[in-house]
Amino acid sequence: MEFSAPSCVLGSDGLCAPHTDRGHDPGAFVEIGSLTKVLTGTLLMQLTAQGVVSPDDPVERWLKTPAGTGITLRHLQEHTSGLPRLPPPLPGTTRSDPYRPFTDQALRELLAAGLGPLVAAPPGEKEEYSNLGYAVLGAALSAAAGGPYADLLAAHVLDPLGIRSDVTHRPPPGRSLVPTGLFGRRLRPWTMTGAILPAGGMWATPRAAARILTGLVVERVLGEPAPAWQRAGELVWHNGATRNSSVFAGAFPDGRWILVHRLGGTADTTDRMAVDHLRGTRCGRAG
Repeated sequence: MEFSAPSCVLGSDGLCAPHTDRGHDPGAFVEIGSLTKVLTGTLLMQLTAQGVVSPDDPVERWLKTPAGTGITLRHLQEHTSGLPRLPPPLPGTTRSDPYRPFTDQALRELLAAGLGPLVAAPPGEKEEYSNLGYAVLGAALSAAAGGPYADLLAAHVLDPLGIRSDVTHRPPPGRSLVPTGLFGRRLRPWTMTGAILPAGGMWATPRAAARILTGLVVERVLGEPAPAWQRAGELVWHNGATRNSSVFAGAFPDGRWILVHRLGGTADTTDRMAVDHLRGTRCGRAG
């Protein structure tokens, strides 16, 4: 089994002692990929509790897009909108930086043309994981609350969790951690500060990522976990992967939890490593 990428493992007492290896750092900023989605889903629930939005609001209530698709904010959060996993290819799209052309302006143009032609199934009919859907959801929440996504997230989610300074879309100079390639050169991360940000563009320290899990799922300081979290039996979890890193966060009702972040390697291995830790088969080992 491949566990050789630099890793950071944080877990509940009695499950696994904090562990890092190969130069990983629990206090440095790392990409958390789609773990960002649980933050976006929690923001939706917080704005709902404050009466700013309703999960059943149609997309066109908040965004300039033709009506008639039937897509609601709830559909976007639960991946049942019928939208595809990825935005349509744009000029300048590359495998090495696939989201760079997907700017806020590109999303506005996509919305103006209408989402209908992109929908593969009627909203609510089936589940299909959609990064595009979360880009649209983030844009809708920003429009409804009248502020940039990152600012709304900080005020309504990160502040209550006590991690505003440890989660960001632009890591401080000299504090980000990415894998290195030939001759020790830092590998370039994907550009995810545009429209795709609410789907997977945030950076956090592993300690802050663990706090996202414990605060939202274990302690439930903001109420019931948002539907953005995935569920497998009693396990509440989410993962994330970018070009250079991957993360898995999961917790059981009895308080057992695990956060694994790795630089490089495969996302499937990160998931398997976390599940093995939860089962108690590899506690304290990574590498």
